[in-house]
Amino acid sequence: MLATGFSWRGPWTQTYGGIKVLRVPMILRGRGGGSRLAANYASFALAAAIVGTVRLRSGFDVIFVFEPSPVSVALPALVFGRLQSTPVVMWIQDVWPDILAGTGAVTSPRLLSVIGMASRAIHRQCNHLLVTSEAFKTRLSLDVPVQDIGYLPQWVEDFYQPTTVPAGAPERLELPDGFIVLFAGNLGSAQAFETVLAAAEKTGGTNIHWVILGDGRQRDWICEQIRIRGLTPSVHMLGRRPATSMPTFFALADCLLVCLRDSPEFNGTIPAKLQSYMACGRPVVAALEGEGRRIVEQAGCGVAVGSGRPDELAAAVQKLAAMIPEERNELGSRGRRYYEQHFDRQKLVARLRAVLMDVKESCAR
Repeated sequence: MLATGFSWRGPWTQTYGGIKVLRVPMILRGRGGGSRLAANYASFALAAAIVGTVRLRSGFDVIFVFEPSPVSVALPALVFGRLQSTPVVMWIQDVWPDILAGTGAVTSPRLLSVIGMASRAIHRQCNHLLVTSEAFKTRLSLDVPVQDIGYLPQWVEDFYQPTTVPAGAPERLELPDGFIVLFAGNLGSAQAFETVLAAAEKTGGTNIHWVILGDGRQRDWICEQIRIRGLTPSVHMLGRRPATSMPTFFALADCLLVCLRDSPEFNGTIPAKLQSYMACGRPVVAALEGEGRRIVEQAGCGVAVGSGRPDELAAAVQKLAAMIPEERNELGSRGRRYYEQHFDRQKLVARLRAVLMDVKESCAR
């Protein structure tokens, strides 16, 4: 469905933060299956290429593509770049087709092969690639020269800060008494909630409570499993909350949970929630492999265990519960310091600006 305030009559032009925004028509993804989603992706790429070519004038120094998904969002930029002889820089959040295979969104080997060939062609047409994980840099060096790939991790909004919660804050009433392990974010197959629920079974009968904030495709399955496994006293589903309320919930939790299924596609990612946890200065319990686990261990901001190992996850939570508050607070402070050093928004924006200037100058020679 269309967002509030929009219709097929527009608006097609807006100003956001002093920046002119041009919008294009596209087929809505709705609740349809893969064909509807493919039509949504293709219609945006086609409409943006056509409308942009007509409405955008030349004179740009660099074209910047933000690519959370799909990779086809770069196609209009490549058209503009070719017509206007302007370099294109693409900031890749998810590597296609790897993410499609990892989530199970596409299972056909033939289709994955076709998407892979298209992705490699798009990457090679860009003048420079930026990736959110060092592991992505290694992966994409198979497609393009490594000198054309840079590392630029994600950052989080400025409201993710260490927070002191007032005594009368309503969020306090939503949380149970006891040691709170809080998960916030998408509830999907990638998060390996079967491991979390199995770990919760092992800590049952204690004062440890697992609190889940968020929504997603597996929400109903998780609720059903909580009932079947008799976990209602210790696992609490609070639903979705505004992002701006997250720092308050984080501050009220004793530790924050990040988990991912063990697969080559996910092991290269840095879950965005990890950066928000660290920005808020809270201790982390992590059940994942690869880049995410490396960062938790390097920062010393919590306890990291392998993905898919409920015994280890339960033991990690019990280890944190046995610490005195000052010890857990020190873990959180280490995470905050690591965030300020590696993920600070102003530093990363300055790095992005420097990359864009370098690409502009190198292509002008």
